[in-house]
Amino acid sequence: MAPRSTSGTTSSGEFGHAPVMLAEMLETLAPRDGAVYVDSTLGAGGYSRGLLEAAECRVCAIDRDPAAIARGAALAESFPGRLTLIQGRFGEMEQLLAPHGIREVDGIAFDLGVSSMQLDDAARGFSFRYDAALDMRMGSGGPSVEEVINSAPQEMLADLIYDYGEERRARAVARAIVQARAEAPISRTSQLADIVRSVVRRGNSGIDPATRTFQALRIYVNDELGELDLGLAASERMLCPGGRLAVVSFHSLEDRRVKTYLNSHSGSLPRPSRHLPEPLVGATKSPQPSFSLLHKGARKPSATELNANPRARSARLRAAVRTAAPVMPEGTDA
Repeated sequence: MAPRSTSGTTSSGEFGHAPVMLAEMLETLAPRDGAVYVDSTLGAGGYSRGLLEAAECRVCAIDRDPAAIARGAALAESFPGRLTLIQGRFGEMEQLLAPHGIREVDGIAFDLGVSSMQLDDAARGFSFRYDAALDMRMGSGGPSVEEVINSAPQEMLADLIYDYGEERRARAVARAIVQARAEAPISRTSQLADIVRSVVRRGNSGIDPATRTFQALRIYVNDELGELDLGLAASERMLCPGGRLAVVSFHSLEDRRVKTYLNSHSGSLPRPSRHLPEPLVGATKSPQPSFSLLHKGARKPSATELNANPRARSARLRAAVRTAAPVMPEGTDA
C-alpha cells in the first residue's frame, strides 16, 4: 500500500510531504506562463506548488478529501489568485471547473492512491499500523469498510479481495471474515488485520499479510478504479490540443488501466495480423488518435529518489499529449 507522497520537512522548516516523482512530473507537464493546469489529487499540494513555482500559471486543485482542501488554504494564500481549491471527485472535473470559467486546460496531473497523510491519520482507518475504526473513505459519502465487511455476502467479499487486492487467498480471507463477524461485529483495523493474518502467511517479501486485503477494501469503498476511468475520459475532453496528461500510479491495477487507456487512444495497440482479410471497401475508418504518447512505457523513480524514499519503488509515470483529433467514441480503438 505505497503512499502517494512521503513525509519530510520543507525548506522553511514546516512539516510537509514530498510528492513522488515531482521532477519527472514537472518535466512532463512543462509548465509555462499563462497556462492553466489541473492537479486532480491535491493531497499535500506538492505538485500544485511545483507547478506554481515553475511558471506564472494558474492551477485548479481537486481533492475529494475535505481535510486536504482545508490544508491547501495556506498554499493558496502563498499564490494569491493563482491556486483554486475545489472539493470533489476528479471524475467530475468538468462540472467542478465550469463554475470557475474553465472548460479547457493545458495540463492535468494525477497522483493516484492513498496519501501518506491519510495513512498517517490513525482516525481514518487506512492503515493496520494503528488500531482505529474501519473507515477508509477518502470523502464523506458512501459505506465505510466496517459496513462492507459486516454485511457483504462471503462470495462478494472474496471477489473484491481477489479482484482489487490480487490476494490469492481471497476465499479463505472472506470465509474467515464471515466466521468472525458471526460472533461479533468487526469494527477495528487491528481486528481485521489479525483475521487476515490467521489465514495468510507472511511471504519472503516481508510485506504484511493484511496489505492486499486492506488495499482491496479501500479501492472498493472509494470506487478508485471507476473514478480513474472517469478521470481519464474527462481529461481527454478537457485538454486542449498540445495539452499534456501525466499519471503517477502505485500498483498494477491502476497502471494497467492507464496503460490500456493511453495505448488505445494513441493508436499504440498491437496491429491486426497481416494474415487477416483486408477491410471491406466502404468500411468505417478507425477514429484518429486523440493522444500521442510522450514516451514508450512507464517512467520509474530515479535511483536518487529511491535512495531517499524506498517507498517510491512502485511508482510509475505514464504521459501523453492531446492531439487535435476529436474525442474518441467510447469502446473504439485508434
